[in-house]
Order: sequence, then C-alpha cells, then structure tokens
Amino acid sequence: PTIPTFIGGSADLNPSTNTGMKGGGDFQAPVAPGSEEIQGELGGDWGYDGRNIHWGIREHAMGSAVNGMAAHGGVFPFSATFLVFSDYMRAPIRLAALSGYKSIFVFTHDSIAVGEDGPTHEPVEQVMSLRLIPGLNVIRPADANETAQAWVLAVQGPGPTALILSRQNLPVLEGTAGNAGVSRGAYVLDEVGPAGDDDLPDLTLVGTGSEVWVCLDAARTLADDGLRVRVVSMPCWEDFDEQDEAYQAEVLPGAVPTLAVEAGVSFGWDRWADETVAIDRFGASAPGDVALRELGISPSHVAERAHALLAEIDR
Repeated sequence: PTIPTFIGGSADLNPSTNTGMKGGGDFQAPVAPGSEEIQGELGGDWGYDGRNIHWGIREHAMGSAVNGMAAHGGVFPFSATFLVFSDYMRAPIRLAALSGYKSIFVFTHDSIAVGEDGPTHEPVEQVMSLRLIPGLNVIRPADANETAQAWVLAVQGPGPTALILSRQNLPVLEGTAGNAGVSRGAYVLDEVGPAGDDDLPDLTLVGTGSEVWVCLDAARTLADDGLRVRVVSMPCWEDFDEQDEAYQAEVLPGAVPTLAVEAGVSFGWDRWADETVAIDRFGASAPGDVALRELGISPSHVAERAHALLAEIDR
C-alpha cells in the first residue's frame, strides 16, 4: 500500500517465496466472458491493474522483464525465486548492475537448510558469486528486523539489489530492530563474556543471515569458558566496504582473531576473517536442521573452531 507502483512476483513459487501481495490482484489478460470463475491464487480480479505477476518457470525471462520495466520507469519491479536458480538469470542480474537499473531480485531458500530437496536445490556458491558482480548490493539479513531494513535499503538505494532470504524460521534477535548499523553493511550486535585488560574482545564471530543466531549461541558458550566474544552481523559486504577505515576497524579490529560463519563456500572470506566455518562442498538430502548440523553449521561446532583458532594463534 505504501508504494502503489510496486509490482512483481515469483517464478511459480509464490507460496514458497512469500512474495505475493494479498489483495493486489493478478496482472493478466482480462478473463474471457463466461470464465469469470477463474481467479488468481491471491484473490482479486484478473486484469492489467493487478500487481502480482505470475512469471512462470522462466527465471531468465523474468529477470529480463524486471530490467525492462525498471528501464522504462513508472513502476518499481521485483522478481523472486530460490537462490539456487539465480544461475538461470545471471545475465539479467549482471545487466541490471551494469546499467544501474532499479531492479530488486528476491532469492529465498538460501542454504543447505532447504533440506530434503537435496544438493540440486541447496545453494552453496551462489551468494559469493553474486557478491562478485560490481554494482549489485547483496543483502543477507539475519532476522525479520534486518529484513525490513534491507527492503528499505533496496527501495531507497541506487541500482539493483539482491535480497538473500532463508527458507527456515529464524529467531528475532535482540539489538537488530532499527539498528543503524544495518545500513552500514556490518555492525556489532553483541559482546559477551568477562571484560579484559583492554577494550578489545578475545575473539570476533562474524555471521550473515541465518548464521548470526548461531554465532550468538556459540558466543555464549565461549563466554562460559572465560572468553570475551564479539558478535558482528554483516548483512551486506558492499555497504560495509564503502565505510571508512575507522568504522571498519571499529567493527572488526585487526588485532582480534576473527572467525566468519556462513552456510556457503569459504572463498572470499579471507578478506574479513582469519578462518571460516563454511561449506566447501555440495549439500545433502536430509531435514534442514540435520543437514546444517552435520555439515558444521551449529553453535557447538563454531565454538570448537573458535577454540582451535585461538590455540593456533597462541602457538
């Protein structure tokens, strides 16, 4: 309702991506006389004034159409599909970034937590590959609060945005609501454990998206072991990279060992962290929580890797 020119939809996946606008009607040729019983899955009449576009299973064409609408102007278009299918629309995403189009690409089901669909549907390299595209803001929010702020950034910022969202339910984290750090790409979400001789923590855990809560839980375990641990949420590499060196050093002090946690490939994380808890292989067919646990995305494994990193540095 706030943005009446907002229009778009999903590649045959509205019930899964949750991007359908209820009451928005469906953009489609008017119903032929005698077929009035045909209605869209979201309710409302079919017609050219509808705001929900049923793209069908054609991601490349969907992304291209969104770019065409953005280039034309007058509307604010978006598309949506599973993250693993971003590969099918790589060319239009790249073109949006090259041209500076105001296109929004929503990608859900962003990790091996997809679960039973197995490795074919479980993205591992896609987030990092999108970060390689110049001029594309890739935002992977940690919870509902960060997601709302990510949408604000996508609406107000220049150029195209890729929103990377989970399949599984995530807890709403204390400290994320209205935090100005989201717009700066990364920020200190929490710091737990006994205070040391200086203001620096013993360790920094930096996470994105659905792994931020894992970092928080691991930090509490490490705090019980006598360590002071900082937890950093980094929803957007690109926005953090644009910050001045002073802010970057304030969030990620170079003198503090840093462990990154992301349910995807480790490639590229050496830019921000000393070590990474990542997934440098294809996934597995199992319930999402089982797949995550077995491939190391769990608070206990993160705590274990943190101790190993500190021991390595002490040597």
